[in-house]
Amino acid sequence: MRAIKITSILVLFVLVMTSCSSVKVATDYDREVNFSQYQTYAFFKPGIDKAEISDLDKKRILRAIDQEMQEKGFSKSDNPDLLISIFTKTKENVNIYNNAYGYGYGWGWHPWYWGSGYNTVSSTTEGTLYIDLVDAEKKELVWQGMGTAALSTKVEQKQERINEIVEEILEKYPPSMN
Repeated sequence: MRAIKITSILVLFVLVMTSCSSVKVATDYDREVNFSQYQTYAFFKPGIDKAEISDLDKKRILRAIDQEMQEKGFSKSDNPDLLISIFTKTKENVNIYNNAYGYGYGWGWHPWYWGSGYNTVSSTTEGTLYIDLVDAEKKELVWQGMGTAALSTKVEQKQERINEIVEEILEKYPPSMN
């Protein structure tokens, strides 16, 4: 019985750890746009101000985007080709694991039974970050990336997790024009 409990706890731990490390990414873009024309960027403050997250998390996200864009060869400009805006959503996920191990005595023709073990309840906060790239001249959305992942509540790990999410999203930019 103890081995079954230990095994189920280990399986649960592995599931939680692997689910925390993955980022689900989706992108959409205007197929008529020549993305090679964009060389510079700036952050679109009115859009960023609307994001319903703390100013500290906004700074973390903008630092991560800044780093990724510069690694891609873009430079920040007062007269940019692209405007970058963000939007965020969060939701709380509650997970209930029914560990139906156990035995007991009840009523009826077969009074002995297995089951009615214990439940394990855990919750995680899942965040979705949208990164919008807008043609600065036309004021039209040309590319949108979205990443969804479990968020870290530990301050020491927040920047690392945000960097990972932003990197995974912007890995898809520019889109491959297949």
